[in-house]
Amino acid sequence: MNIQIFGKSKCFDTKKAERYFKERRVKFQSVDLVKYGMSKGELTSVKNAVGLEALIDQKHPDAALLNYLAYDEDKLEKLLEEPKLLRTPIVRNGKKATVGYCPDVWKTWE
Repeated sequence: MNIQIFGKSKCFDTKKAERYFKERRVKFQSVDLVKYGMSKGELTSVKNAVGLEALIDQKHPDAALLNYLAYDEDKLEKLLEEPKLLRTPIVRNGKKATVGYCPDVWKTWE
């Protein structure tokens, strides 16, 4: 397994995801989304796994602006520019990915 956890430092669910993998002694790479963001390839891979709508943090004040963008490609560009709009944690395992706290899915990866 090659686990990557993309999250925000103040996100409670990101901390829970990291604890989940630590408790199972699964090595993972933690990436601060706000500081480092995601590459276009990583974001596209996650989008292909979970869908574009699942990536958007609807609680963020600027999330409504994304609804006005007509094309998914434009929405993806905005998410790359503003990683704070992404829902966290984003957990990747190769081509598989989840958004949010999803221990039921992660169990199937082991």
